[in-house]
Amino acid sequence: MRVLVCPDKFAGTLSAVEAAEAIEAGWRAGAPRDEVTLRPLADGGPGFLEVLAQALDGNLITVPTVDPLGRRVTGQVLLVGDTAYVESAQACGLHLLERGERDPKITTSFGLGPLVTTAVEAGARRVVIGLGGSATNDAGGGFLAALDAAPLDADGYALPFGGAALAACDRLAGPPKIRDGVTLVAATDVDNPLVGIHGASAVYGPQKGATREDVQLLDIALERFADVLQKEKTCPPGLAALPGAGAAGGLGAVLLALGGERISGINLVRDLMGLDAQLDQADLVITGEGSFDHQSLRGKLVAGVAAAARERGVPCLVVAGQVSAGRREAAMAGIEEAYALVDEVGPEDSMRRAGPSLRRLAQRLAGQWSR
Repeated sequence: MRVLVCPDKFAGTLSAVEAAEAIEAGWRAGAPRDEVTLRPLADGGPGFLEVLAQALDGNLITVPTVDPLGRRVTGQVLLVGDTAYVESAQACGLHLLERGERDPKITTSFGLGPLVTTAVEAGARRVVIGLGGSATNDAGGGFLAALDAAPLDADGYALPFGGAALAACDRLAGPPKIRDGVTLVAATDVDNPLVGIHGASAVYGPQKGATREDVQLLDIALERFADVLQKEKTCPPGLAALPGAGAAGGLGAVLLALGGERISGINLVRDLMGLDAQLDQADLVITGEGSFDHQSLRGKLVAGVAAAARERGVPCLVVAGQVSAGRREAAMAGIEEAYALVDEVGPEDSMRRAGPSLRRLAQRLAGQWSR
């Protein structure tokens, strides 16, 4: 039997690569004669660069940068020919902060600047930036500051970092310093606008530490900042309402304002990984993520894999840390069955021993599903 294993990360426990390897080990223990192919996936958020680095013949460049609170961290740029791939979460990620440190009023996207600048200086003419999993809500204001285009108040003073300060933004310090001829690409499957009830602050702000009052304050601040960005020559009209402008706390908006384009992160990784060719050969597909819930069925990676498998008449299984998506909704998305680690080993081991627990579950499923 030909089994294709293509999970997303299990947030907080396993990377996509680690999850795929754990599933493979368990499946081989339960069905050693089966042919198992690994294609760990990502949609632009955390793990984006790790997945691409395994699939592409490129050069990884280590870059010193800062986290959302300005502390030193290390990121990487993957250079493949004249295209560079950058993962914004390496500098802006929510996983870089303790729960008590989350505050989107002050967190900054400044750390993305050194990653993009390094990519361009290394010779990239096209910089693909994976968006997702951010702790920031500053619409890329910090990123612009790193490009010598800091947001200024009416008196010409640089604003403090964070989304809240943007309510006082009057203009930028100057044009962002990006070499001519460089194309910026936002890789994301988030289609939220920048502001409003479906915007960055309202939808994603609470998980980043925003209170209800914070959400209102941030939404007003980002609307003000969008008006400022609208003055840029490269900015498309109606920036604040454009699909994807709200991705990664509004980083999508600033990339669009700089003349960038938006592409599907899932489809990008799917193409670069050669997933379609592997799906054509598979008898069974296994995908997964940390939490399989109703959001998973609305444009996230797992739903994309299941839809592609269904097009080919191939059964698709989901393994996850926990499962709360409805069985009927999952079936309509092309998912044969969904299995939760918490049901297999309990909530404590599903987190503390995620790798061994996932291997154990995969071994049991091999006995059940292998021909």
